[in-house]
Amino acid sequence: MKIYEKAPAKINLMLDVLHKRPDGYHEVEMIMTMVDLADRLEMSALPRDTIIISSQAGYIPLDEKNLAFQAAKLIKERYDVRSGVYIHLDKKIPVAAGLAGGSSDAAATLRGLNRLWRLGISDAELMELGAELGSDVPFCVTGGTALATGRGEKLTPLKCPPQCWVILAKLPINVSTSEIYGRLRSEEIQVHPSAVKMQQALENGSFAEVCGELGNVLEDVTLQIHPEVAHLKETMIRLGADGVLMSGSGPTVFGLVSKESKVPRIYNGLRGFCKEVYAVRLLT
Repeated sequence: MKIYEKAPAKINLMLDVLHKRPDGYHEVEMIMTMVDLADRLEMSALPRDTIIISSQAGYIPLDEKNLAFQAAKLIKERYDVRSGVYIHLDKKIPVAAGLAGGSSDAAATLRGLNRLWRLGISDAELMELGAELGSDVPFCVTGGTALATGRGEKLTPLKCPPQCWVILAKLPINVSTSEIYGRLRSEEIQVHPSAVKMQQALENGSFAEVCGELGNVLEDVTLQIHPEVAHLKETMIRLGADGVLMSGSGPTVFGLVSKESKVPRIYNGLRGFCKEVYAVRLLT
């Protein structure tokens, strides 16, 4: 028996950091949604008590450093599963890109093993398990569009954005989320994006309002270290994207585009200096 799971990438429509908490994490407000760029996982049971991960991507770890491996180990230990699992990970989402690829793989692993081993775990329990693996994993368990608060694990489902094209472009640099948050000084943030206004834009179903409320307080930190990300943003705006923002801690920049006729020009213009460019739809 084989189980197949899709692990889509996420983008942040807005990301705000309120303050640093006593536990060392940052209190955040984020509105996230998913796009149709996805890893795919194939899972099958093994008779011996082991976890084996393979992938066509030669640049990702296949041991305990891999979030899918950690998810499999966690669910096995928590529910006393004595059989093993073989997971093949078909990697399409860029790594260290601000798109939650690893978190989405972990969430897909939890969902898939719940089915493979017929554990009957509820979505709420899977999200609690996911929170032990990373702040973005609970959102990736259920997907959709949501407001995330706390350190990202408290979720409120929201209306999905109006359907549009999303151009994703990742420069050939990797960004460490922990480094970006480590450099952030939340008390020095001058302009905070508004979760309330973005929620209202989504309720109104207004593409223009959604573009107008895009914001990410991590941009300033990442752009100081990697000014080429600012150049990427400027290029995407110049090529005609309607709304442009860095996703997560970067370095991926996304552009929301309402008219399909604009997509080839933006895509081809970015491919001139950026190898990893994707034109996808929102998952709504």
